Amino acid sequence: MIPSSSSPWQKTPVFTLYCFLSAFLQVLFDRLASPELINFIRRKNLSHDLLKELERKLVVVHKVLNDAEMKQFSDAQVKKWLVQVKDAVYHAEDLLDEIATDALRCEIEAADSQTGGTHQAWNWNKVPAWVKAPFATQSMESRMKEMITKLETIAQEKVGLGLKEGGGEKPSPRLPSSSLVGESSIVYGRDEIKEEMVNWLLSDNARGNNIEVMSIVGMGGSGKTTLSQYLYNHATEKEHFDLKAWVCVSTEFLLTNLTKTILEEIGSTPPSSDNINLLQRQLEKSVGNKKLLLVLDDVWDVKSLDWESWDRLGTPLRAAAEGSKIVVTTRIEIVAKLMGAVSTHRLGELSPEDSWALFTKFAFPNGDSSAYPQLEPIGRKIVDKCQGLPLALKALGTLLYSKAQQREWEDILNSKTWHSQSGHEILPSLRLSYLHLSPPVKRCFAYCSIFPKDYEFDKEKLILLWMAEGLLHAGQSDERMEEVGESCFNELLAKSFFQESITKKSFAKESCFVMHDLIHDSAQHISQEFCIRLEDCKVQKISDKTRHLVYFKSDYDGFEPVGRAKHLRTVLAENKVPPFPIYSLSTRVLQNTLPKFKSLRVLCHCVDTA
Repeated sequence: MIPSSSSPWQKTPVFTLYCFLSAFLQVLFDRLASPELINFIRRKNLSHDLLKELERKLVVVHKVLNDAEMKQFSDAQVKKWLVQVKDAVYHAEDLLDEIATDALRCEIEAADSQTGGTHQAWNWNKVPAWVKAPFATQSMESRMKEMITKLETIAQEKVGLGLKEGGGEKPSPRLPSSSLVGESSIVYGRDEIKEEMVNWLLSDNARGNNIEVMSIVGMGGSGKTTLSQYLYNHATEKEHFDLKAWVCVSTEFLLTNLTKTILEEIGSTPPSSDNINLLQRQLEKSVGNKKLLLVLDDVWDVKSLDWESWDRLGTPLRAAAEGSKIVVTTRIEIVAKLMGAVSTHRLGELSPEDSWALFTKFAFPNGDSSAYPQLEPIGRKIVDKCQGLPLALKALGTLLYSKAQQREWEDILNSKTWHSQSGHEILPSLRLSYLHLSPPVKRCFAYCSIFPKDYEFDKEKLILLWMAEGLLHAGQSDERMEEVGESCFNELLAKSFFQESITKKSFAKESCFVMHDLIHDSAQHISQEFCIRLEDCKVQKISDKTRHLVYFKSDYDGFEPVGRAKHLRTVLAENKVPPFPIYSLSTRVLQNTLPKFKSLRVLCHCVDTA
């Protein structure tokens, strides 16, 4: 039902559209302005002007990041530019870490000399020399100058790439939906959900309210719009409603525009004025004592949608006759709660049989695969890769329709990039979801790419990793880091980047979560070069840009190639199969390799002391 005006205020998060690197840079700006850093620079007689110049160069780059974030999916040169920016920002963060470490070392040594070490919880004399060794002042200055020069070059390149300051290019919204059912809008599977929804649609409202709300929630491309089109047209055939309205809300929930659109849909000409009082009175009069079906498709702008906006839209609609219904489709769980849905249907994956039926509809003439026996085995493997996501099945089926050669189908099957290029239909849907994540959550999402597909995430462990990596910041709030991490995880879960694991192969006590393969591919596309996995007996390209690494002992027995990643922050040892045996690092690796990783923040591995 629509919540009444007496319902309590529900505060919703505001998801601003900033680029992935904004979160990195904002943290750097805060650290560059910190009194502790400035005082240490002065004590060491380091040039404060260099620090200010570094900040100025970062600001120049920061101004065009939003535009670059949009263009990276369609422009390979912009993507390369962003990689260079991110690498430079990592180096700047490492340098500030070293300065902070040196400042702490000086503070401890000063206190140690005054008290004879009695105030310390540990014996400072037993700390390894390579930890206590001060960083060379000249090295700090030369590295800062080198960094400024690099940022200057990066900043100059923005002109040639056509990057604009401020908002820059806006993300292209998806085409607005309509209630008309085309060839691509046939519902496959979902039989149980369809039956339940139809029964609800044609029933009297159980709670005695004039109008009730039902929501359909799922990740981009899961078939929410197709299912709502089925309901809308089923109701039309039954002539169950006096008035019907289909409204594609998409990225902006604007009260005035929505009210006008609903009036137009039910055949009532809205006034030319934007006077909301006139509009709402006309809507109330138009729907009064009439049974209404309203579909609000693709609602997910929680920036402009809050409880007050929804309540004001719902006020005139309550004049409709009993049995009126509102169907809302969204990819964000909180939208369903905000709109007071009496029931919520979460769309999961299609079954293998339904996936194959949907794929063949688009991949073969007349949907008949029997005439192409040599292609069916390949097609079924391609379908498996889509993991039951309708949009991916339709897109790949359409792509393969004009290809009748076995070799062409094998090329698609074996391609590593068919799911992550701008020409593919699935990417814009997932890209839009990513771009609307808040900046800190973008960093946390990209970090997840170091884990393999089908990996079961333990929420508490993942939050601890985010904390150790320095990805979580409370800002001006008094929240604990665990609470900030919980908020980031919940945002990803609410927007369908995570889904609860059905199989739950691990032995974790709490719920486990997984990423759909295409969501995982998006994370990899964003974090490539910086997040690497050693698995399946393959040695991936490891460079000095690599910062995060997962190491699968069961697949890879060497550790030497890791030494090429001089700036590693993460080394995780994982095993794909329960019961997750612990593997050991040799003393040689501990003594000769790990000390080279001065930026290491996370090491998860058992050490073999034998």
